[in-house]
Parts: sequence; structure tokens; C-alpha cells
Amino acid sequence: MTKKNKIDLDVFLIPKSGIDKTIKAFQSEMGKGLKGKDSSLKMIPTYVSRPTGNEKGDFIALDLGGTNFRILQLELKGQGRIGASKIMKFALKKKHITGSADVFFGFIADCVKSFLKENRTGSNRRTALGFTFSFPVKQKSVSSGSLVCWTKGFKVRGVIGNDVVELLRHALLKKGVTNVDVSALANDTVGTLVARSYSDRNCDIGVIIGTGTNACYPECIKNIVKLPGHAKGSGEMIINIEWGNFNKLGLTSYDIALDKASDNPGKQILEKMVSGMYLGRLAGLVLKERLKIKGEFKSEYMSVIEGDNTKNLARTEAILKKTGMTSPGMDDKKFTKNVCRIVSRRAARLSAACIAAIIKKMDLDLSRKHTVAIDGSVYEKHRTFKVDIIACLKDAFGRKSSRIKIVLAKDGSGKGAAIIAAVAAG
Repeated sequence: MTKKNKIDLDVFLIPKSGIDKTIKAFQSEMGKGLKGKDSSLKMIPTYVSRPTGNEKGDFIALDLGGTNFRILQLELKGQGRIGASKIMKFALKKKHITGSADVFFGFIADCVKSFLKENRTGSNRRTALGFTFSFPVKQKSVSSGSLVCWTKGFKVRGVIGNDVVELLRHALLKKGVTNVDVSALANDTVGTLVARSYSDRNCDIGVIIGTGTNACYPECIKNIVKLPGHAKGSGEMIINIEWGNFNKLGLTSYDIALDKASDNPGKQILEKMVSGMYLGRLAGLVLKERLKIKGEFKSEYMSVIEGDNTKNLARTEAILKKTGMTSPGMDDKKFTKNVCRIVSRRAARLSAACIAAIIKKMDLDLSRKHTVAIDGSVYEKHRTFKVDIIACLKDAFGRKSSRIKIVLAKDGSGKGAAIIAAVAAG
């Protein structure tokens, strides 16, 4: 490994002083966002509060975050207990995501109708439905919100600027589905927090670290100064931080190059340093300075390479050959493994620093227990991510970090939507 490569890799290291700096900057942006001032953190009020754990009944959730979506029925038994669930998966085709609002929501309504026919018995009984809609939405209440813009390749006409709940309600009525009340709207991060907090009262942070990344937490209503008709009260409301846009971060030359080449330069800076959409590209930029790789270096490769303990790093060699290298040497393979490790470790430490900032905002002295519910493919499948997050939290809090519990909340967004519907239904 040349000296130049070593220096380049050192720029990805974040010492404790860097973690402390990130925490302070993140908290500053949180404060400005809550006041409605210019901030890289939107701090969006969701009009949703955490469940008590005593909610009971059958509820339906529509979990729409991409071209594949799910509809599920969830039984809440109270006392934090969740009964059996019924799930059906559906796929949106290109004609649905590039057509009109009528075609898009009409297809979704057809799927809801099919689900009810397949899984429901008492069809005359009205049921509350929670709608997880993982696209940028300006929320007006727990059951209304207008689409700001489409992402993920969706280009449905007639939706931007309109209330997505009303569009869904209209489509359901048009299809003859009259026994479902769309009572709550949420994104996947909020759903993750709510799903875990139903059975764990210590859960007060929900995080997504997957293709994209985001987080949410419950804030005292009196602190949400920008809330219309700002109320002075003792209640709480979950805030959708939209932390992927956090930009008070030190960037390497590789981060700058990746950002300039992206579809949204200057935006979603934290996301470009943490999420699965960008981690592979970032590692690939570093590797291309030394190795003759030509093909795409995917984020999914990184965990495989980091965990490669085979003789002569055979798995790493196979992946490098996929990227166009004909005969990678041992030094090349070791360098590749080191790059993957250091890039993913930085991603985990940045995520942990932002989690630490949220905890300090809620509980400065870490005087109580906190559960952080995390969902997403990067966190779930990357073998070192949780270990690195825990290590960073120990840097930030010392021995008190043992009061923080990190849990995988797999598929929390769908369950969370059903529970939010239960909370909204009273």
C-alpha cells in the first residue's frame, strides 16, 4: 500500500473530537428546524404520538415505499402484545408509477379490495387503515398530507401538491370499498418507532439505514415553535427529522466528487455518506484511485468483503473480477477490504453521532433508558454496523452508554402504520 493511499484512507477516520463536533452541529440544526429557521434538518411535525401499548383491535396497514408494497392486518391485544398478522404483497408496474393519479391509486384500491376479500370475514365491520407513504410529504394532520415531490423513479401525474390520503379515499370509494377508514398517514421511520414503542416504552428513536436514511423521535409540543397555532402543553409529537439532508459535516475529496456527480448536488449529504444507495459508489471512487476496476462497485459487496476470511481472500477476488479486474493480487484484495471497512465504519459512526445528538436533546445527562429501533438493509445485513454504532455511543457517553439499547425493528413500518391507525382511531 502506498503512502498516498494511506493518507487518503485516514481522512475517513472520525476521532472522538469529531463525534463531539457532529453532535453539537446536529443539535444546533435540530433547534433551528423546530423554530422554522433555515436548517438542513426539516424537523417535520407528524401529528402522531407514541402508543400507550393498551390499544386493542384489528387494524389494516398499507405500506407503500417503492414499487413493491404490502397490505397487512394486525391484531393488537393491549399490554404491548401483538397477535397474528396477515400480509399480502403487491407490485406496481411501470404503467402505474408513470401514469395518472387515477390509475395509480385505482390499482392500490384494487389491491386493498383483494386483500379484504381474501382475509376478512365480517365485511360490514369498519376498520381503520394506516397509510405508510414513504415519499416527501408536507403533513397537515395525522390523516392528511400533500406530496412535495416524487422520488425513486415515480412520476405519477396529478399527485404533487395534493393530499395523498384524500386521493386514496376517493379511489377506495370508487372501487366500492366503503368499510375502511384511512385514519393515519406516516412515513417508514415513524412507523418503525411506533411499532417498537407499542411493546417497549423505552423506545424513543426510530431510524432507517437502508437505501436511504432518516430518523424520528418524540418532541415536547411546547418546543415545536413552528407548529401552526403553537400550543403550550405537556404532550408530545413525533418529529420526522429528515436527517439524510444534514450537511454540517467534514467532506473528503471523495465525498465532494460523489456529490457533484449525483442527481441532487448539495443535498442529502449525510445520506450520501451513510446509505446503501451511495456507500458502494463512495468505496468505488477510492478503489479506482489504485485499482483498475471498471464496473459498478455495489454497496452489498462491502459486507461480504469485510467478512471475507477465506484463504487468499477468494470472495474478495471474485467480486473484484466482477468489476473488471482480471487478476487482483493479494495487496489489491487487502486494500479493498481495508477500504470497505473504513468507509462503512465512518457511516456507522456518523449514524451513531446523530443518534447521540437526539438522545442528548431528550435526556442531556442520560438519566434514563433509551431504545433505538433501527430498520433497513444496510443496518440489518452489514455485519459490523451495530458493533460500530455501539462503540461510537460508548465514545460519546462512556459507561452510561449501557443505558442505550439498539434493536433491529424489521418490517416495522407496516406494523407501525397499523398501530398509528389505532392511536388515531382513539
